[in-house]
Order: sequence, then C-alpha cells, then structure tokens
Amino acid sequence: MPKTFACPRCGKPSTWEGNPYRPFCSERCKLIDLGAWANDEYKLPTQDAPQAENSEE
Repeated sequence: MPKTFACPRCGKPSTWEGNPYRPFCSERCKLIDLGAWANDEYKLPTQDAPQAENSEE
C-alpha cells in the first residue's frame, strides 16, 4: 500500500508515487495554490536593505 500524506492545500490524503500533481491531491489543488502565489497571498520573510536617507548635498 502506498504511503499517504496530507495535501498541503486541502488536507485530503494524497500519494507521492504515481501522482502527477504531487504534492497536491489533484490538479484543482495545484492550480488553486499556483493562483495564491500569483496573487501574492504567500510571502517569504526577507531582510530589506536599509533605506538611504534623502540628502541634498
């Protein structure tokens, strides 16, 4: 029996082997997740460079 894990989008059981949509359970979950990235719903923490002060020299 193949090992299952939770789909990162909906939480339903999913398999890695033989699953063209892995780590998602379906094409629907894969596309929903892709849309979330495209809409900036996910953000990665960064350390922004300090802003240069505007000086009139």
